[in-house]
Amino acid sequence: MREILITDVSLRDGIQSLLATRVRTEDLLPLIEILDGCGFWSLEVWGGATFDVCLRYLKEDPWERLKLFKKHAPNTKLEMLLRGQNVVGYRHYADDVVEEFVKKAYEKGIEVFRIFDALNDTRNMRKSIETAKKLGALVKGVLSYTISPVHKVEYYVGVARELVDMGIDIISIKDQAGLLSPKVCYELVKALKSEFPRYPVHLHTQTTADLAQMAQLKGVEAGAEMIDTVFYSLSCQTSHPPGETMIYALREFGYTIKVEEKLYQKAGELFASIRKKYKKYDVLPPYPDVGVLLHQVPGGMISNFISQLKEQGMEEKLPQVLEEVVKVREDLGYPPLVTPTSQIVGSQAFLNVVQGERYKVVTKETRDYVKGLYGRPPAPIREEIIKKILGEEKPIYHIRPADLLQPELPLLREEAIKAGAKSEEDVLSYALFPLVAKEFFDFRAKGEKLPPEEVVEEKRENIPVEFVITVHGEQYHVQIAGRGEPTAEGRPFFVRLDGKLEEVLLRPLKEVESLPSPYGEITSATEVKPKRPRPVGVGDITSPISGKVVNIKVTPGQQVKEGEVLFLVEAMKMENEVHSPLDGSVEEVFISVGDVINPDEVAVRIKPTKI
Repeated sequence: MREILITDVSLRDGIQSLLATRVRTEDLLPLIEILDGCGFWSLEVWGGATFDVCLRYLKEDPWERLKLFKKHAPNTKLEMLLRGQNVVGYRHYADDVVEEFVKKAYEKGIEVFRIFDALNDTRNMRKSIETAKKLGALVKGVLSYTISPVHKVEYYVGVARELVDMGIDIISIKDQAGLLSPKVCYELVKALKSEFPRYPVHLHTQTTADLAQMAQLKGVEAGAEMIDTVFYSLSCQTSHPPGETMIYALREFGYTIKVEEKLYQKAGELFASIRKKYKKYDVLPPYPDVGVLLHQVPGGMISNFISQLKEQGMEEKLPQVLEEVVKVREDLGYPPLVTPTSQIVGSQAFLNVVQGERYKVVTKETRDYVKGLYGRPPAPIREEIIKKILGEEKPIYHIRPADLLQPELPLLREEAIKAGAKSEEDVLSYALFPLVAKEFFDFRAKGEKLPPEEVVEEKRENIPVEFVITVHGEQYHVQIAGRGEPTAEGRPFFVRLDGKLEEVLLRPLKEVESLPSPYGEITSATEVKPKRPRPVGVGDITSPISGKVVNIKVTPGQQVKEGEVLFLVEAMKMENEVHSPLDGSVEEVFISVGDVINPDEVAVRIKPTKI
């Protein structure tokens, strides 16, 4: 019987699916040493969200993580997930950034690149595929799977044909939302093997709706040679099939698998104890999300929606948001819900519901998507939607988006060095995530370290001293570091927010009815003293959504016109442009880059032009 090759994705997609990617390198190194001896075809350990999270939350250098992974796993090919022209970010980068990133990743130890585009627009995959092949790396060309009237077997065969013409080595099916049924998987693999008999077919299936194991089994039966799994203690929910189980089942059918399952189980047992340290990120329900088969929204997106709606006091609108996702996706030509289009569709659906009017507020990314700056939609976008979002502008679907971008690295290199970059790897980190990278460089320069992740026994105290908060879908680790003496204004508390010391002024409210709490009885409530005024007039401009300010386009005294962009707010990994609703002059700017702004706070105050 033929051999089935396995890639373990525990240390990339496993931790990304279940633990918000927050597992630190120090806890992953003992695991990769064990996995290196198991006999896997490859280990997918990098890419996806790991790069961003290393810099943003863990305050680790992702390049250093890759270097250590290679040192601890010298016997197995290391693999990464690359978002084509998006690299590991959320927008298109110029070709020089893509080329240098792929070259540096290969130099640091990546031998296999699994390359996808959220729209299956192969033009957005061409540069990274060409670069990887010139270096001698292996390339898995990805078909991002979804369900729609246009996403039929013939559609995917057509995408695979374009990828084969680009020189890929392996055809990879990526079922990121857990939608691939056993029947369709069998039919799709059968069609691909018939059309491209010389090319191995690889299956990456997630267990969100508990279809993945059945799909993998039928896919292998149809001719697939490669599957992705995780060790058992990182399996199921929105993750992947447990490798130990798939090895057992496939061997029963007579397939050859050269993986040492007892050693594999040892890695799973080790992580079962490590996972306890990350309990605060381990929040998914233990049962399958069968609703995904209808709304197709991945589990991570739903948790983001819940967090956003809670901030607005609109938790009861979650079913409405999920319904709106279906409508927005249809409006926009049925893009697969995978980064970054999952964030584009999700953010727009959320805004449509919160604003009470469809497309009243449009994110920058939605506008760019409709314009064609993310590529060619799978199906035509509705004409009335194009008109409402672009006005008289015309889409540019006939142009490869990256052809519109000038080289970025020459200009960014000097800027990155001023921000604290010490190497070419740092320059690339800055090119991808300027604000996040600068914060990391500053943290590194100070020699600070995050407090260790430890298993903390629950205590009954008046208030928690360590907890996690969720703001616009992102989780933050908060520790109470101390408190000052009360003043007339309130009492200052000192907190560490993801390791960074901050001072917060709290003022008491009237006593409220006692509320049950795992930490004891809460008999009073506090609120943060507002830094910004509440809106009272037409010139008081607020953000439509809670998020982080990433760019400010105006200064006091500046004249602005109706529709002009005032500032940008990042939420759910998308940048939302806030436009002026009137002509006037800027009187005050109450925000700075890096601030978190809420919808009930004035960000910019404009004095209307007298008529």
